Amino acid sequence: MDYAALLTRAREAALPALDRGRPAGYIPALACADPRSFGMALATVDGEVHGVGDWRKPFSIQSISKLFALALALHHGGPSLWRRVNREPSGNPFNSLIQLEAEQGVPRNPFINAGALVVTDALLSLTGDAGGSVLDFLRAESGSPGIAIDGDVAASEAEHGHRNAALAHFMASFGNLENPVEEVLAHYFAHCSISLDCHDLALAGTFLARHGIRADGSRLLGRSDAKRVNAVLLTCGTYDAAGDFAYRVGLPGKSGVGGGILAIVPGRGAVCAWSPGLDAIGNSVGALAALEDFTERSDWSVF
Repeated sequence: MDYAALLTRAREAALPALDRGRPAGYIPALACADPRSFGMALATVDGEVHGVGDWRKPFSIQSISKLFALALALHHGGPSLWRRVNREPSGNPFNSLIQLEAEQGVPRNPFINAGALVVTDALLSLTGDAGGSVLDFLRAESGSPGIAIDGDVAASEAEHGHRNAALAHFMASFGNLENPVEEVLAHYFAHCSISLDCHDLALAGTFLARHGIRADGSRLLGRSDAKRVNAVLLTCGTYDAAGDFAYRVGLPGKSGVGGGILAIVPGRGAVCAWSPGLDAIGNSVGALAALEDFTERSDWSVF
């Protein structure tokens, strides 16, 4: 398969969509991003990486980090995590408080903000450093030791993170946080503020394409757990548009308001597309258009 040609055509398909998106204005450190930027990379399970556009330009991964926090929490703590967070689509915005009271402080899934805060809390209890654990994992899987947390983005998120603080305090009132709210929030903002490029993020995601096997050959997740993480990605990974993403792209995927989308092709590899312009739900319009074109031309889909 001519990966370079596939990625080039995907970029061409994305270009007309770039003017339709706007960067995440509610996080000032992200608001100045150029919505015309675009990058895309494919990493195969054999370690090949192909890219196009701004594929080596770092960006804030934001909610894509939730995927790695979940995998690490399951690795260290096992399935008991699922007693504290559910696995159903939310049907509400990713930062909504609506369902928490009716559902006794148990979030609908690990990829909305409330669920990711519970996962971060669990990882913090298990490792002592949730943000650092995610950072170390990304460095190891990508082979890029220079990957870092963007302090400006983390500070911007903390300064404007009142909704996340409200979610955390609300869940703490139901006994669904083990650590102090302020500490959980600091680790959550830290791993969401990690900066990677498409090349490194695609490489980091290939452990799920290898059914839980890391780049060094060790096992992070059992095959069954890797399957289940991919399933939750497919049903819950792109905010309140997971159905549309499954319809158009047909892959498990996780988006972030930094403009990235990481999609997993089980048995084959991982694809990362990035463009900062977002739709009203918080997904990158350019990245979505590129991934849709890629799966149409390659026939790489789980369906």
